[in-house]
Amino acid sequence: MSLAMYTDLMKNISLIILLLFTISCSSKNWRTASRESAQIAPKAELLKEHIVQVYHARAFSWRGNFGVHPWVAWKRIEDSEYTVAQVTSWNIRRQGTAVRVEKDIPDRLWYDNKPTIIFEARGERAQKIITKLESLIKSYPFKDEYKLWPGPNSNTFVSYMIRNIDEINIELPPHAVGKDYLGGHNFLSTTASQTGFVFSLYGLLGLTLGIQEGVELNLFGLHFGVDFWTPAIKLPFLGRLGFKDQ
Repeated sequence: MSLAMYTDLMKNISLIILLLFTISCSSKNWRTASRESAQIAPKAELLKEHIVQVYHARAFSWRGNFGVHPWVAWKRIEDSEYTVAQVTSWNIRRQGTAVRVEKDIPDRLWYDNKPTIIFEARGERAQKIITKLESLIKSYPFKDEYKLWPGPNSNTFVSYMIRNIDEINIELPPHAVGKDYLGGHNFLSTTASQTGFVFSLYGLLGLTLGIQEGVELNLFGLHFGVDFWTPAIKLPFLGRLGFKDQ
């Protein structure tokens, strides 16, 4: 069996597994779902320093049973509003690119789902991150693609930013499906902390080993692992069980 045939087979098997695990489709209407601020971020008009934040929230509708949607927000000291960068499937249809960068509320509910902040930097460190973010967003290799599973998707986008910015020292949670998608020609990368490596076969099968990340196994896009640095068990659907990632 060729690699291409094997990959297609794994994708089909994984899709069946994903469908079998689907509990039910939500009856929520995205038009009426809340997009209000969760009151986490400092008010833009009161903040007199550079700031960068990374958030994630449970995905909308049935997708939230499996994973999260992340985004990055920042504000330079001279800005009157935050800038928010994220990837969505509908932005390809609207603007021809999956990447959406706009002035927005940084801590909006993701269609009724409250966000969790997993990273924040201020001052000089934030300024360095913002400069790198603006450059990396332009060079993001999957801006014209979006696949809910196994990627590239919103988790692939934010993970790409984290992996390429030394000043961001966190990783996305294990239920961020697509975070280890590296593309069809790249199978090896460094971890978010730069202390180990990520091997990933089309985001379907993979292994992460890192001093700060611990050990994480990717089976058909589902992640299982142990973090020894800040002790926690990593599980699909549930995320981290233990100490918050540092």
